[in-house]
Amino acid sequence: MSACLDCPRRCGADRESGVLGACRSPYLPRAARAAAHYGEEPCISGTRGSGAIFFTGCSLGCAYCQNAAISGGENGVELSVERLREVMLRLRDSGVHNINLITGSHFVRPIAEALSGLDLGIPVVWNSSGYETVESLRLLEGLVQVYMPDYKYALPHPAAKYSRAPDYPEVAAAAIREMYRQTGDFKMDGDGLLCSGVLIRHLILPGNIENSLRVIDWVAEEFLPGQVLFSLMSQYTPMPGVGERFPELSSAVDAASAQMLYEYLLDAGIEDGYYQEPDASGEDAIPDFDGTGLVSC
Repeated sequence: MSACLDCPRRCGADRESGVLGACRSPYLPRAARAAAHYGEEPCISGTRGSGAIFFTGCSLGCAYCQNAAISGGENGVELSVERLREVMLRLRDSGVHNINLITGSHFVRPIAEALSGLDLGIPVVWNSSGYETVESLRLLEGLVQVYMPDYKYALPHPAAKYSRAPDYPEVAAAAIREMYRQTGDFKMDGDGLLCSGVLIRHLILPGNIENSLRVIDWVAEEFLPGQVLFSLMSQYTPMPGVGERFPELSSAVDAASAQMLYEYLLDAGIEDGYYQEPDASGEDAIPDFDGTGLVSC
């Protein structure tokens, strides 16, 4: 893989030689935290937490990123394939419900290598921006049981404005279809935990209600009840400086807009999933990216 073409940016960087790609990352994974995490949907976090590994860097690079402290790729502990396996096994042994790989799309090859032949005994969750290629996702077939992609944009204008990715709507749609092809209809266990399937997330952005309406339309048109879960999230948190570039993103989502979208969601016939209230926002919900669970491995 001398020229990296794994993400939709297809920058061609020789990351194995240490050249940083569009994801601002070399080839081997870097992570900033590996610990039980309770901030996901109930079917993921459960009572004992999700075994979350937060990777650094990102191929999408949203202006409003809630994990901006690590998405630029500057921080993190480098993990060989073997060390990554050790981290996942250590999390599994701590009693978490699943292994939650957060924003690992740009490290898909070493992650797939780490998962290959590894018997964890709990689901592996692929937690991503949705901006990834079908070809890269096929490297994970049979290795990932739960896909948890964002579907951030159904319209190209906000995708270009906030993430420099006008092709996001069609790229993410194709990726989500591939995820569903791999897993089929979602399955829950007796405790209400997601064993396999796709959980699509959408974060409402203030001033971008039309985009959220079109996202809901796409999910309702693409999938029947019982096929996927959908999570409508109202807890947008303005990050420092984002309002200077995009004034509409300088405040939280107002309650009236959030309620309107929730009612639209129900009217669209989406029955399976979650709605997260605006009062769930706040920087206190963002974990510390201090190397927890990694520095001693």
